[in-house]
Amino acid sequence: MVRRRRETPQLPPDLLSAIEKESTVWLAKIVEKIRGRKPDAADPATEEEMAKPIISADSHITEPPGCYIDHIEPKYRDIAPKIVRDEGKGDVFVIHGMKKPLGIALAAAAGKSPEDLKMYGANFENLHRGGWDPEARLADQERDGVSAEVIYPTVGMLLCNHQDFDYKKACFDAYNRWITEYCSSHPDRLIGLGQTAMRSVEEGIEDLRKMKEMGLRGVMMPGNPQVADYDDPWYAPFFEAAIDLDMPLSFHILTSRSDAIGAGRGPTINGFLSIIRGNQDIIGTFIYGGVFDRHPELKIVCVEADAGWVPHYMYRMDHAYKRHRTWMRCRELQRMPSDYFRDHIYLTFQDDWVAFKMKDMCNYRRLMWANDFPHSDSTWPWSQEILAEHTKGLTEQEKDAILHDNVADLYNLSV
Repeated sequence: MVRRRRETPQLPPDLLSAIEKESTVWLAKIVEKIRGRKPDAADPATEEEMAKPIISADSHITEPPGCYIDHIEPKYRDIAPKIVRDEGKGDVFVIHGMKKPLGIALAAAAGKSPEDLKMYGANFENLHRGGWDPEARLADQERDGVSAEVIYPTVGMLLCNHQDFDYKKACFDAYNRWITEYCSSHPDRLIGLGQTAMRSVEEGIEDLRKMKEMGLRGVMMPGNPQVADYDDPWYAPFFEAAIDLDMPLSFHILTSRSDAIGAGRGPTINGFLSIIRGNQDIIGTFIYGGVFDRHPELKIVCVEADAGWVPHYMYRMDHAYKRHRTWMRCRELQRMPSDYFRDHIYLTFQDDWVAFKMKDMCNYRRLMWANDFPHSDSTWPWSQEILAEHTKGLTEQEKDAILHDNVADLYNLSV
């Protein structure tokens, strides 16, 4: 008997093409997953596997030439902060009442090599456009893998130490109008904070209410108010207003009289190590002054002062209180100083890898990562590579908290 060869059944061309197409798509997804590429956003199954979006808890704008002049009350228009082109220093911000102009080169030096960093020599039109253009800012976020940013000023930081509180008030009101416009086109991705001069408690409360109405999410405080200090019970109505309006109070480095670079001893670079002291002093003032006993819901944000120092600082605060509070002036507290720190103090940091290492020695639900764009200390555009290395020892829950949940909860963000 002769066996006849079994012929392979022929599929219709259109069905064969469909099978090949589906096989190609399936194989591509497998390859993408193996290579660690970003999953297809249209696939619900892969969307569930994606990490939460990353939020920078401290980023900045670069005030454009019209930020203050175009928004300040007429009385101050002629002396409003303005950009002037200097032949030797490039574009600088000239501020009435301050002897030295502010160079703008470091304000937008993100992405530059250390050898290229300098205080002067930049022209405004060559800076990162995202510093004042909200549409360009979204592209900057995409490049760095960031989905939203909490926005702080640049020139406004220097203005915090201006001696003329009336001038400072006018400048901050102008800035609040400008930053509201800047963030309004993408309020879910550009999280604006306002500024207050703190000339008085009553005015501070009114500033908070106006900021809330304008859609701003919090307030950057001057390190030194005009009257008394922040541990004085006189500030009680202001703190209660901040709690009622859900407006966290932020203290940024370089906004106190005690933390100016170059004001200390030794080489200039030594001042870089001391600029966090102003924030530490403010934290100690709130804690030892019993502010959190009187206002248990108050939230304070320590901005850009890093966080790796926190465990030792909490120890030292406790030691001082247990050992020396009798002969050194201090209020009797209801809890240990470190307990207040753990509950009330939020901290932002960039590439402080120590902060990730010591997360078990403090409250990791108060740590908030930031990229500091577009300033010279920024991790942009290398944030993803840096975070991949620095977060290796974290659980998914810890990573989500520090890169997203903590800042989202603080400012009620839906990102």
